[in-house]
Amino acid sequence: MAKVYATGKRKTAIAKVWVSAPGKGSITVNGIDFEAWLGGHETIKKRVRQPLALTKQETSFDIVASTQGGGYSAQADAVRHGISKALAAMDADFRAILKPYGLLTRDSRIVERKKYGRKKARRSPQFSKR
Repeated sequence: MAKVYATGKRKTAIAKVWVSAPGKGSITVNGIDFEAWLGGHETIKKRVRQPLALTKQETSFDIVASTQGGGYSAQADAVRHGISKALAAMDADFRAILKPYGLLTRDSRIVERKKYGRKKARRSPQFSKR
């Protein structure tokens, strides 16, 4: 039984992902079933399953993930990144499939810091001529 660990990141969310080789295709996040964890967000669910769909392994692996930080969307993308890295570590052929889709690259975009004299990062106070 092969079990591979990988860490996925997105914004401030971090996901620890364990992928077990002979499995039924179940995904568990934070001790909750994947369907219950994301509720009715079908597009986000599809995004998380994308690495499994591309490698045609939807029912071959059991996935257990633990997430922290960020919102549910960033956590879901962190899980996707972790699944992709774990699959690439399992088989080099999977890496060749996932790389062109950018699934192995960490999305480094984070929130820009607030500057002094501004209301947010770039928003200036309202200008008054008189």
